[in-house]
Amino acid sequence: MTGFDCRDPAAQQAALAELAEAALALYPLGGSPRATLINLSENATFRVDGAANGRRYALRIHRQGYHSREAIASELAWAQALRRSAIVTTPNPTPGRDGALIQAMAHPSMDRPRDVVLFDWEAGVEPEIGDDLDGPFETLGAVTARMHGHARKWRRPEGFTRLTWDFESSLGEDAPHWGRWRDGMGLDAAKTVMFGRTADLIERRLAAYGNGTERFGLVHGDLRLANLLIDGDAVKVIDFDDSGFGWFMYDAATPVSFYEHEPRVPALIDAWVRGYRSVAPLAPEDEAEIPTFVMLRRLLLVAWIGSHSETELARSMGVDYTEGTCALCEGYLSRFG
Repeated sequence: MTGFDCRDPAAQQAALAELAEAALALYPLGGSPRATLINLSENATFRVDGAANGRRYALRIHRQGYHSREAIASELAWAQALRRSAIVTTPNPTPGRDGALIQAMAHPSMDRPRDVVLFDWEAGVEPEIGDDLDGPFETLGAVTARMHGHARKWRRPEGFTRLTWDFESSLGEDAPHWGRWRDGMGLDAAKTVMFGRTADLIERRLAAYGNGTERFGLVHGDLRLANLLIDGDAVKVIDFDDSGFGWFMYDAATPVSFYEHEPRVPALIDAWVRGYRSVAPLAPEDEAEIPTFVMLRRLLLVAWIGSHSETELARSMGVDYTEGTCALCEGYLSRFG
């Protein structure tokens, strides 16, 4: 662990704030820009105000060791291609003084510089689970269908590289990307057995479902409510940090992340499916497997919470999220086991 990793959460946030303020000098913002932390998960995201042009920006400081610079460049390339093609509104990166979209900034507490990206601020409101979401989910389904169509046809630039989100890298035993679900908060012997049975069933079903190119490709991978902006009738998609190669129907599960247990989720997924089919065909076999991807995502988030205990989101979900997963496992095992 680095000196930064050994610090308590408050000290880490203070160091990230210092780095963010210093990184603003890498951009031709003018005025008196200032950075305010608005989100800390894999990365630290800051709102930037006070630029000479009066515009607001979002500054993202990348977590060390999660993505290479080539992977970050690949993320930006796809998001920009989606925006240019008018598939969906995505964050627009702003180049630094040297013209590069990815900058680097060091801090004394960190053993190497962090990669930094500045984006134009996108207008819109983050939806909440208590809102009327039927319309937005139908719109999101249509947007996702267009994104999938683009991903299938887009000629990726040379050197394009992103993580692969298959079963082994999600819920497997050997170095899954977000840690092991077995290390989730509040797991006891009984829960471990139940979650293990669920993971085994997911693995069997996904093996039968297959990962051919019609079902597996470039996906956003994190279309949860926090990464959507409602701007009038438009649904904007932000934060492509977890984009990579996975099952297309995984994108049907991520919009209900952290709320998978809510009674209204089946109706929201139905709205998503209606929207998707308004743009592209969706085979009955694909729709039928969405519950498997919801369950996959739920166990993956149990792992994420366990491996990101320093974040506010993980602390707020904690043991309660693990407890709430039990009923979902029971229902999934009863339905498909």
